[in-house]
Amino acid sequence: MTKFIIRWVINAVALYAAVWIIPGIDYLGNWTGILWLALIIGLLNALVRPLLKFLTCPLIILTLGLFTLVINTAMLLLTSNIGQSLGIPLTVDGFWSALLGSLVMSAVSIVMSVIFRDELKGKHN
Repeated sequence: MTKFIIRWVINAVALYAAVWIIPGIDYLGNWTGILWLALIIGLLNALVRPLLKFLTCPLIILTLGLFTLVINTAMLLLTSNIGQSLGIPLTVDGFWSALLGSLVMSAVSIVMSVIFRDELKGKHN
């Protein structure tokens, strides 16, 4: 359960960083909406992303893994659409904003995962 909460917080911080840094991504709600969006993107990454990676495996191999950036972009756009349908005001202006946002989210997620590495692996010193 602790790993889930840490991953959820990492997603929330990464999404907030993308909203804060990328001008084409706007969020007009409060902090609880960011938590809901982080949950949505976490569920999409757990359920839809593996299927997309499996279906696009030849493209991922052909582009030496760069096509995963397009998959991450699609996950951010899908999160925006699902959030808007649930009344959470996240707007992503287009593909390029989503691509930059997914890059920011990936970078923040990597840095925070390194910081919380021991907690995510279950090791406590």
